[in-house]
Amino acid sequence: MSYAATDRPVTILPESECWQLLSGVTLGRLVTSADGKPEIFPVNFVVQRRTVLFRTAEGTKLISSAINRQVLFEADDHTAAEGWSVIVNGVARTLHTDEEIDEAERAHLLPWTATAKEHYVRVLPTRITGRRFSFGAEPDREVR
Repeated sequence: MSYAATDRPVTILPESECWQLLSGVTLGRLVTSADGKPEIFPVNFVVQRRTVLFRTAEGTKLISSAINRQVLFEADDHTAAEGWSVIVNGVARTLHTDEEIDEAERAHLLPWTATAKEHYVRVLPTRITGRRFSFGAEPDREVR
């Protein structure tokens, strides 16, 4: 099977669609660094005011987000016919003021696990990119 010139197996998404897609899922991955090594953490999250908001307990995720601050956040989804992936480059900030925490609590972000997650972290985006993938057979290869 060959793709016609108009078929695009990969499409770059506009920023508005990236935020729309992120708003429709609840599980993503936070990428940061701990002790000079990359770390990835699954987190449940919400989009609030074009930022990514998640909760966490004390530990590596909280400490590495605070120390490194520059993070990546990725979420994706798929069906049998297509998939998408959105990556947020940003700065992680632990929320401290009553005003910040009150706003975060209005998002009704509940932990998925039966653990106390008393800290809110907001990823303030510096860049957001996304791609949509149309699944299908690999194009025919030219024989040399």
